[in-house]
Amino acid sequence: MAVALFTLYIAIINIAAFAMFGSDKAAARKNRRRIPEKRLFLVSAAGGSMGALIGMRIWRHKTKHASFTIGIPLLLLLNLALGALFVRSLL
Repeated sequence: MAVALFTLYIAIINIAAFAMFGSDKAAARKNRRRIPEKRLFLVSAAGGSMGALIGMRIWRHKTKHASFTIGIPLLLLLNLALGALFVRSLL
């Protein structure tokens, strides 16, 4: 049961991260209010790094910022390691 809830959480946070990158890109194009970079990183660090990375690639958003091109993949590695440890502890 706990693994299923964890999987659901990871799916939801990644969908949210993906949507946030798309929304921020759309806002940037229209000169509208943007999503703060700290919030994008927070959602990525909270488990949404895969969705963030896919969003960066699909929308070509934040791809010129070293903090994102290096930071998001590093967060993905951290998320994978911590997720594996968490699931392993449940089994």
